Formats: sequence, C-alpha cells, structure tokens
Amino acid sequence: MSSWAELEQACKECTACGLCQGRTNVVFGVGKKDADVLFIGEGPGEQEDLQGEPFVGPAGKLLDDMLSIIDLDRSKVYIANIVKCRPPHNRDPEEEEQEACIGYLRKQVALIQPKIIVCLGRIAAKKILYPEYRITKEHGSWVCRNGIWMTAIYHPSALLRDLSKRPETFEDLLGIRDKIQYVKANVD
Repeated sequence: MSSWAELEQACKECTACGLCQGRTNVVFGVGKKDADVLFIGEGPGEQEDLQGEPFVGPAGKLLDDMLSIIDLDRSKVYIANIVKCRPPHNRDPEEEEQEACIGYLRKQVALIQPKIIVCLGRIAAKKILYPEYRITKEHGSWVCRNGIWMTAIYHPSALLRDLSKRPETFEDLLGIRDKIQYVKANVD
C-alpha cells in the first residue's frame, strides 16, 4: 500500500481481530498528512467510534486545548491511534489487538514521515517507545530513533480524572514546543 487512499481502504476492510465486530466506524486518523508532529493514542472511545475521528469526546476537547497552549491545532499535526477500532466498554486494547493493527500505524508513520512522535498515555508509550515504559516516571523524556524524536505525555483522559497531573503535563507540552523549535532550527 503506497498511498493514503489504499491504506485507509485496507484499514476500513480489516477483520484481523475481534474489534472489527463491534465497530461503527474505523477511526483511521486525522490531520495534516505530512505533519512534523504525530500524536498517537491507544484507541478510539465511544464518540470516536460514532464519528470516525480520533479524540472528539471530552478527552479530545482537552487535547485541542493542550495543542493550543503550544500554538498547534489539528490542521498542523496528525492524530492517530494504536488500534483503529473501539475496544468494548473503552477497555485497554489487548496485546493481540495492538499487534493486529500496528502495521497500519507503521504505514501511516512511513507516509507522514514525522520529525516528532508524541505518545498519549502509557499504552501508546509501551507500544511505541518500549514495553517497560513507566509514564509516571518517564513522561516528557525524549528518545531519538531513526531520526524521529519521541516522547510520551499523560493521556488527556487521565488528566480529566486526575487534575494533579496537569502541571507536569504543562511542562511536558513546553518541552514539545521546545523540541519542535529545535527540530525546525536544525532542519532548515
């Protein structure tokens, strides 16, 4: 699959795991298809499944607010998830579900060619960064892999449940803003 249209169509037809049986919509992703910054969550929730777009419920509103803090919005970034179909009752996607779907995300990354990847939450961080990732201890730290800078921050849903994590996340957002400026300064 060499094009966005082919990849999205293949994803919409996917039956590689049981999540396909309960989906209303495949939640492929949204945003600028050649974005410098790619945000990756774990999987769609109820509102995302209904609308076919990632981060449109309360967590999505908070994500939009978080992006605006660092002068970003959905037109400047790309937003995707590890799994493209909603896990029942918004449970965490199981390992076999993540494995069935990760190829689509890898192909999205290859097409986008982002300079920065931000994992939203522990599940995305464990899948993208490394399996032992501890979000409470390592959020906001950076690694560079294959020329792509990667970090993880708390998932917006976690910030809705636990307001005490917001000051740390604000600092992480400033770190993302700084990394964007660093990357731009070293690419141009």
